[in-house]
Amino acid sequence: MTRPRLPSLIALRAFEAVGRTGSVRAAGDELAVSHTVVSRHLQNLQKSLGVVLVRGEGRGVMLTSAGLAFHGQISQAFDIIARATSAARPTPRPTLNIWCIPGIANRLLLSRLPELTGPPRNWEVNMQPTLSHPDLARGEADAEIVYADITDAPGAVMAEALVRPRVFPVASPAYLARYPAIASLEDLSEIALIHEESTAQWARWFERAGLCDLPPLRGQRLWHAHLAIEAARLGQGVALGNDVLVEDDLRSGALVEVISSSVYMETYQLVALKERWSDPAIVALRDWLKRVLAGR
Repeated sequence: MTRPRLPSLIALRAFEAVGRTGSVRAAGDELAVSHTVVSRHLQNLQKSLGVVLVRGEGRGVMLTSAGLAFHGQISQAFDIIARATSAARPTPRPTLNIWCIPGIANRLLLSRLPELTGPPRNWEVNMQPTLSHPDLARGEADAEIVYADITDAPGAVMAEALVRPRVFPVASPAYLARYPAIASLEDLSEIALIHEESTAQWARWFERAGLCDLPPLRGQRLWHAHLAIEAARLGQGVALGNDVLVEDDLRSGALVEVISSSVYMETYQLVALKERWSDPAIVALRDWLKRVLAGR
C-alpha cells in the first residue's frame, strides 16, 4: 500500500514546538533557528495541508481547532519516534539534560561544567540555553534552571531557590565618560537604555528603586540578558546586571555600577520532578550549583 505523501519533517517539528511553547520565538530558541525560519516552516506546512493551523494572538500564537487536533497527533508521533530512537541506540553513558536561562549558562556555568561532567561521575551533560520551559513529565529535560519570582512550584515539580542576586545598572567606563551627567534615577530614566525582551524589566527596576513616575523608556532590545550586558561592555549604553552575571566584569573594570542601589527582583531556581528530587543526578546537580554560586 502506497503511503500518502507526508509534509516536511522539519516543518512538523517546528509546528510541534510552536504548539507546545505558544511562541514562534521560543520554538526557534529550542530548535536553534531564527523565528523567521520557524514562521516560514509554519507557512509551508499550512500551504501543504491546505489548512490554517495557527493564528496570531498578541505577542504569541494560538492553534486553531484544526491545529489543536493535528498537534495532539503530531506530538504523539514524535513521542513514539523518541522512544524508538532510545530503544535502538546502545546503552549510553548516563546523560543529564538541563535547560537553563541563557545568561547564567553562558556567563557562569559553562566554565565550571567540567566539575559536573568529570570524574568520578563521567556523565554526559547536555546544557541547553533557552527561555523555553521543558515538559519535565515527558522527559524533555531532567531539570531546568530558571530566573523567576516565586519558588513554590505546583503539581508534579519541585523548585529550590539557589540565589537572589542584587540587580543594578551597569555601563562601560568609556560610556560613562561620554555621559558623566547620570547622577540620579531621573537622569537614568531619560537616556536610551539597553533592554531585554521589552521595557518591562527596567520599569519594574525603577519602581523598586523608588521612581514610579517614569517617562516612556527608550533604547534597543536584545532579548537576552547576556546580550544586553555584552552591549554595555561594548559601550553601547546602560544595561541591568546582577551579582551573578557581572561580578567578573566589575572586578576587571570592564563594567561599572552606574548608580548605587539595593534592588532585588527574581531568584535563580532549580526545577525538577518531585519524584526525581532525590535521584543521585539531581542531588549532584543541586550540590554543584550551590558550590558554583557560593564560590563565584
